[in-house]
Amino acid sequence: MAKTIQEINEKIKSGKAVVYTAEEIISVARSKGKKKAAAEVDVVTTGTFAPMCSSGAYFNVGHSNPRIKLGGGSVTLNDIPVYTGFAAVDFFVGATAIPDDDPRNKIHPGKFPYGGGHLIEDLVAGKDAQLLARAYGTDCYPRRKLETWIRLEDMNEAMLFNMRNGYQNYNVAVNLSDRIIYTYMGVLHPNLRNATYCSAGQLSPLLNDPLYRTIGIGTRIFLGGGVGYVVDRGTQHNPDVPRTDRGVPRMGAGTLAVMGDLKQMNARWLRGASFSGYGVTLAVGIGIPVPILDEEMLNYTAVTDNDIVAQVVDYSEAYPNCIPGSLGEVTYAQLKSGSITVKDKKVPTAGLSSYARAREVASTLKNWIAEGSFLLSEPVAPVPSVESGIKFKPLQERPIFNNARVAVD
Repeated sequence: MAKTIQEINEKIKSGKAVVYTAEEIISVARSKGKKKAAAEVDVVTTGTFAPMCSSGAYFNVGHSNPRIKLGGGSVTLNDIPVYTGFAAVDFFVGATAIPDDDPRNKIHPGKFPYGGGHLIEDLVAGKDAQLLARAYGTDCYPRRKLETWIRLEDMNEAMLFNMRNGYQNYNVAVNLSDRIIYTYMGVLHPNLRNATYCSAGQLSPLLNDPLYRTIGIGTRIFLGGGVGYVVDRGTQHNPDVPRTDRGVPRMGAGTLAVMGDLKQMNARWLRGASFSGYGVTLAVGIGIPVPILDEEMLNYTAVTDNDIVAQVVDYSEAYPNCIPGSLGEVTYAQLKSGSITVKDKKVPTAGLSSYARAREVASTLKNWIAEGSFLLSEPVAPVPSVESGIKFKPLQERPIFNNARVAVD
């Protein structure tokens, strides 16, 4: 029998909702059967905790006396340059921003000890940050210089706004070359000496609702230890990819844009991270509740690591040069076993996504729902699915260089 989100919320309010994590529901579906489990279970919670580069935060820092116009000026927080092209005292901090005096990769591999992701973590942890501003001055905003210390509680508004989070599946990265390479997938050793991947697999949010039936604009989620919302599809959202019989994408597919009040979040779930030779990022904790509206939704959430596949891609040549294809397909069960076989060679694996933390996110969200402090929200619009015709177009497919002379090193 089909259920509605409103009916499920009434059960949550009365303390009668049956909630499992995406890991727990696998055994429940096996023991009870999917039809019976679908009738009994109301919500399945998911979770992920992984580096998510397309993240950031916007702030309103309030007015100084005399007033200063930060827009169009030069502003840093803890030496991290922030984008000020909005208004007088609004600005945006990107997770991958780094200080102007960071040597970057001049001494390779660069260490990138501090960046935007670390700044966001520090602010959420309650630490002071040094604000340095230079402005050109106007009649209504006469001040030209500001040096002060500020913390999150001093801000008028502080919102986490992430343009692309929760990637629905991703590559497995390897290195076919004879030299070590430094990538956003971590350090890859030569001649297939290691492989890295980045997904929580069977706990991952978009792998438990692969066709985005219940996830859309307005979906309430666990974000950074607080409550956030899906505000749209994320950048590079590409639902039109090959999928398994269960609807699971065989490669990177959907993404989400999410936001939430940074003042309600916890530094345990927003952590700055440094990647040698590459840069900085922000590890984000995200959990999405999946309402079990019918047997189809139960079937989706009962997906296992054996059901989820990913493509093995060479990051020494194929990835940087946009060469299509893969070296093979592996399951997440194989990845989590500690090794995979690529080109007849046993290759050790390591995950950049923390499964232990993903499990904790899903469990925390389960507890919030069970105690009645977290209700589900009805999306006001769906995330575009396969039928939408949306397809991410890689740069090399776009005709922007047709009339240009391009020099390649």
